[in-house]
Amino acid sequence: MDDARALDGPFYIGGTKFVSRLIVGTGKYESNQIMVDAIRASGAEMVTVAVRRVDLDRSKDEAILHHLDPQDFFLLANTAGCYTADDAVRYARLARAAGFNEFVKLEVIGDERTLLPDVHATLEAAKTLADEGFKVMAYTNDDLITALRLEDVGCVAVMPLASPIGSGLGVVNPYFIREIKARLKVPVIVDAGVGTASDACVTMEQGVDGVLMNTALAAADDPVRMSHAMKHA
Repeated sequence: MDDARALDGPFYIGGTKFVSRLIVGTGKYESNQIMVDAIRASGAEMVTVAVRRVDLDRSKDEAILHHLDPQDFFLLANTAGCYTADDAVRYARLARAAGFNEFVKLEVIGDERTLLPDVHATLEAAKTLADEGFKVMAYTNDDLITALRLEDVGCVAVMPLASPIGSGLGVVNPYFIREIKARLKVPVIVDAGVGTASDACVTMEQGVDGVLMNTALAAADDPVRMSHAMKHA
């Protein structure tokens, strides 16, 4: 089976099967209803939730989690907004205690302006969480050595950035992304900087397993229409 046909089928992250290769976020939408409509239009199964920034009480109508049924979506706790390994580990544990599954999207930010990752702190947190039984999907830069080390410490997926979060610049270094995919055994999901449907196509052309998007959808003039376009990219 060639790469193109393989990408049409399901794939596995940490032993769990997914059909959609698009992962979406929940931040920056004008309303919870627009968020839900956009997520449904995208066809995404996995949806990230920034546990540091949301109310974890599902009973409140204004809370994001009130509108996201775990029976409909695979909710992925996200440590967005954490700047230290200790902070990221703490919020991952909080998410699990609040009823999230064992998967966590690990983010440890190193620079407030660009939101580029602190790879040393990410590696530290990834090892701690993997040792505690979490299935870690780690946001990182497009450096092969860091990606290999994240795999070595037990991450079930590695998520190199295409370009800085929210930049919409697309894949700045396609060679690096291809090299990471070629060398890793775990899934490679490109995260951050994918701004258009054409960017998503270029990203998938690098042979990666999937793409995570948020700003491009939430900040679009018509998030639902943009999400539908991404579904078919």
